[in-house]
Amino acid sequence: MTPRDQIDELRTRMGTAIIGQRDVIDRLLIGLLANGNLLVEGLPGLAKTRAIKALAHNLQADFSRIQFTPDLLPSDVTGTEVYYQSGDKAEFRFEPGPIFANIVLADEINRAPAKVQAALLEAMEERQVTVAGKTHAMEPLFMVMATQNPIEQEGTYPLPEAQLDRFLMHVLITYPPVEDEVEVIRLVRGEEIAALEAKKNKAAANKPDAIAQDAVFAARREIGAIHISEAIERYMADLVNATRIPSEFGEDLPRWIEVGASPRASLALDKCGRTHAWLAGRDYVDPEDVRAIAPDVFRHRLGLTFEAQGEGVTPDKVTGELLSQVALT
Repeated sequence: MTPRDQIDELRTRMGTAIIGQRDVIDRLLIGLLANGNLLVEGLPGLAKTRAIKALAHNLQADFSRIQFTPDLLPSDVTGTEVYYQSGDKAEFRFEPGPIFANIVLADEINRAPAKVQAALLEAMEERQVTVAGKTHAMEPLFMVMATQNPIEQEGTYPLPEAQLDRFLMHVLITYPPVEDEVEVIRLVRGEEIAALEAKKNKAAANKPDAIAQDAVFAARREIGAIHISEAIERYMADLVNATRIPSEFGEDLPRWIEVGASPRASLALDKCGRTHAWLAGRDYVDPEDVRAIAPDVFRHRLGLTFEAQGEGVTPDKVTGELLSQVALT
């Protein structure tokens, strides 16, 4: 099987475990293939945890889940030096924490205090952890999917802009349509019955072979070769630059945008645009690829004014206005 066939198979398997969240599956795959980290926001029960578990379950990858709480310590995430003594020999050994996995679910990351967020930041950005003056590298395949609840703010620590900017995309999960929710009921009921039958017969359910990690690395090499024209490169840079000089693009944008996006937004548009094109089966990037992923790239990188917040203007509305104002030259 080609890398594309294997990734398509991974997407299909995830689709059988998650009903009505096709966009979330695609964004997870984009994050994985673009070698980035995702911030996923949605109300409880909308399959955030199930989505990342479905990805790890169908990929040859170690999965780790960290439940963030206000009393969590950095060492609870990164690991720590442990003192061992055997006879006359004594030494400190590094015991890796849950961050040392291929796919890490950072559940309710905004409940973690600043020190824990800083420890996670190094792993996300530098792909390494420093403990007791020693640096420990992460695995070549490493991805963090952090979740946060948009409505419950008690006992939370809002993520600083510097850490938000490190996330490749900010993905929103919304309620599924009624038809899909009916399918969810049937799916979960079937899984419960299958689990009971397997336990009764003391036999594990047949599971297809997981997709090898090599398929991800091979896909990344193909994505790196995706053609992107100078016009599309300029279009991406113009979109990001428009967030910094909103006064030149209509009357609304200068009222809404207080702080524009950093160059990381341009890099994210490039990575995600090429990955979106590859998943669509094309060897080139067109404007629709950029427009499709622009809301996820800008959602957490735009600083809105108090006036915009008072009017209920969302980052997605601002992004829509940007896309309508900035022309492809």
